[in-house]
Amino acid sequence: MKVNKAVFPAAGLGTRLLPITKSIPKEMLILVDKPLIQYGVEECIESEIQDIIIITGRGKTAIEDYFDRSIEHEILLKEKGKHDLLQSVKDIANMINFSYTRQKEALGLGHAILCAQNLIGDEPFSVVLSDDIIDAKVPVMKQMIDIYKQYRYSVLAVQKVKDEDISKYGIIKGTEIEKGVYKIEDLVEKPEKEEAPSNLAIIGRYILTPRIFDFLKETKPGKGGEIQLTDAIKSLLSVQPVYALEFEGIRYDGGNKLELLEAQVAFGLKNKDLKDGLLEFIKNII
Repeated sequence: MKVNKAVFPAAGLGTRLLPITKSIPKEMLILVDKPLIQYGVEECIESEIQDIIIITGRGKTAIEDYFDRSIEHEILLKEKGKHDLLQSVKDIANMINFSYTRQKEALGLGHAILCAQNLIGDEPFSVVLSDDIIDAKVPVMKQMIDIYKQYRYSVLAVQKVKDEDISKYGIIKGTEIEKGVYKIEDLVEKPEKEEAPSNLAIIGRYILTPRIFDFLKETKPGKGGEIQLTDAIKSLLSVQPVYALEFEGIRYDGGNKLELLEAQVAFGLKNKDLKDGLLEFIKNII
């Protein structure tokens, strides 16, 4: 079955980026000229996904407003003759089909995905964490869908991380069955370095079969009192194989202030209208 839907959990509090996230959803923070979440949406469009399901929470209405039409802006831009800008505003609302549902309590990533069950139904789906910014020639979700088509079971995006960062991630234990593809044997949520089965960390892209919902319902709160998706996937392993893809691309953690700045520079240099000016600025301050 084709992967047609993508879930974007966006109800988190963004505590790593306080105080700005007190009033602005972290998903709406600007990376060069677009909010973080739009990069993930565009990745899904380029991967031929048809429907986006955004899990929101209190204080996140800016996300819905952004992807909706703004008649007032359209009228104003039309009156001023700013047709290119008018078209760009219209294009955002027409990018793809959007649906929204609420996570009423911040009970973790696993719980957020469970909130989307009635919109997913009995079909495979993808999950995108928009604060994982990935610069890749081939969209990471497309890379993963290609692996899903081959094996027909859940696929997780992974990358090697430094030893000192292992305790920040879910870590897999697996056997490499082809270049960059692993059959997962076990997962551990945020282990200490000494207890980690590898340095392959799960990054914010998933393709999951609908069986995951059965295990999310049974998963008890884990670290931080939250329902951990990693724990549910570990249980899923008892009935289905799960695979991991060491994707091709450069990933920036949008919840890390330094890496967000690095992403601003990297993506700014990819923008033809900004590249020369940004390079000149960098030269002048070095």
